[in-house]
Amino acid sequence: MRRLTAWIGGAVGGITAYRFLRRERAATAPPEPETAAEQDERADELRARLAESRAAEPVVAEPPAEPMSEEEPAAEPESPEARRRQVHEEGRSALDEMQSE
Repeated sequence: MRRLTAWIGGAVGGITAYRFLRRERAATAPPEPETAAEQDERADELRARLAESRAAEPVVAEPPAEPMSEEEPAAEPESPEARRRQVHEEGRSALDEMQSE
């Protein structure tokens, strides 16, 4: 008997929640869509702005490549072990510079 009462109570609660949520959605429904003429006018305005901005933007050429500084090696170390050693040495020297300040 208790199970039956629990099932009925759950079903009634579910139906009530469903109806409540359905009413909330109906109350917050979006306004009616604008007429086609209003949409076309706004679209034409946006297209005109876009065309103006494209015409106004100068074409930017790619900046010239910067030459490599003399401190950087021209070629990568040949082995991963050599690369690892180099990275650790650079890190240690950076750490030493930070600690000395």
